[in-house]
Amino acid sequence: MHKLGVGIIGAGRIGRLHAENLKRLGGAEIAAISDPFVEQTREWAEAGGYGRVTADYRELLADPAVEAVLICSPTDTHVEIIEEAVRARKPIFCEKPVSLSVAETARIRRLLLDTGVKFQLGFNRRFDHNMSRIRELLGEGRAGSLHMLKITSRDPAPPPAAYIKSSGGLFADMAIHDFDLARFMTGSEVEEVYVQGTVLVDPVFAECGDIDTAITTLKFRSGALGVVINSRQAHYYDQRVEAFGSEGTISIRNDTPSTAEIVTQDGARRDQPLYFFLERYKEAYVRELEAFVRAVTDGTPVPVDANDGFQAELIAYAAGISLREKRPVRLEEAAAAAGV
Repeated sequence: MHKLGVGIIGAGRIGRLHAENLKRLGGAEIAAISDPFVEQTREWAEAGGYGRVTADYRELLADPAVEAVLICSPTDTHVEIIEEAVRARKPIFCEKPVSLSVAETARIRRLLLDTGVKFQLGFNRRFDHNMSRIRELLGEGRAGSLHMLKITSRDPAPPPAAYIKSSGGLFADMAIHDFDLARFMTGSEVEEVYVQGTVLVDPVFAECGDIDTAITTLKFRSGALGVVINSRQAHYYDQRVEAFGSEGTISIRNDTPSTAEIVTQDGARRDQPLYFFLERYKEAYVRELEAFVRAVTDGTPVPVDANDGFQAELIAYAAGISLREKRPVRLEEAAAAAGV
């Protein structure tokens, strides 16, 4: 059976994770890997049996053995690589976000629509067993008509200052996953955003023009309301959702290594939540690649496309305006401000 030849552009933490996960998929194999730190990458690739390594991603795009590419490079390289991959007619899987410019992402969305090149964005949380189950149950009407969606997303510890400076900020870097989940779970577009945000964890966020703590209120086109709660430091990985509707509530708790609970005269204890996203969403990363490979080989639609990326970025952009101007912001206003 023919295996899809995949090229990985960017062999940092996420690129290496995808390489390991591709090993688990019977329908794909790694044809080549590119990364500017070629010697370090070659040593790792040879140990893992991942095929040839190059410093120039354009060699991958020109290689007939590379039938699809995973873009795992820094965000500021995404647009250029996507454009070149489109010209090479290679199906694309790209880590989020498409870019740090709503206008640029809108342009890429149009390019992909016009050319028909298959494109999937890495919103992996859609593929998580808990998150996707909420979507299923809401779609079945098990909670009745949705009234309110609450998403809690807190990291165990803040990232280093160097990362904060180039991340695009809390909304574009962290909360963008939650904005995408809100659209995914409700099946409704967001109309209006209102944010309260501050710096409570570390002054370095203020020095970088960012925040570390936020509450974002969403108003959906369906009439439902949403609340997204973010913090850069909870000392554990906090990923919970509650969907409240006319007929009941659907909720998910944090994943733990086991559900065992110890109860003694000193109190009750159970396992801490899985530490961070690589542990918590381990299987979700596999499932999203599985979906991409299937879409490329079978010709089926991708489950997360460029429009999903654009919509999440637009919500993040509106959240930034709301934070600065301390008022609700409608998404059409944000789109106009971004030049879309």
